[in-house]
Amino acid sequence: MFIAGAKGLFSGFVSIVIALNWGLSLPDWLTISHALLVGFIGYGASLVLFIIALRGLGSGRTGAYFSTAPFIGAVIAILFFHESTSLAFWIASALMILGVWLHLNEQHEHLHTHEALSHSHSHIHDEHHQHTHDFQWDGKEPHTHHHIHEIIQHSHVHYPDIHHRHDHPNKPFKEKPRQD
Repeated sequence: MFIAGAKGLFSGFVSIVIALNWGLSLPDWLTISHALLVGFIGYGASLVLFIIALRGLGSGRTGAYFSTAPFIGAVIAILFFHESTSLAFWIASALMILGVWLHLNEQHEHLHTHEALSHSHSHIHDEHHQHTHDFQWDGKEPHTHHHIHEIIQHSHVHYPDIHHRHDHPNKPFKEKPRQD
């Protein structure tokens, strides 16, 4: 996060220096504040949410969900600015909606093994988080700390996430295990 923020500050500073060297002037403070707000939400918050989603959803799902952003922008343009559309837009929109619907309604269940894993993330105590603490804690509230998962084997509905990165016997290739 720090690197992305530093890159943004540096590139913004360089852009201002270039603009001033070309003889351009700074806009008024209201325009600057609006630009900062749009940048904070459109770039800053989006980047933070993208990184959080990568960890929880995996790269494929995160990419699929975040790729809907242009369509959301297009809907705003159609509703508020009365932009025209084409047949290709509606076909692409239908395919995007279908893809997101398939992701959200996936029912993937089979017996699988969770290998031993040591990592830190926000969690509650569920069937994947059966560890103890050095203090009184029921584990029902989300909390973050380094913890170790023991090897477990079970079956339940799941999708590829931080705890479900396992092989499937009928896959034509073997994925390399990830280290978190």
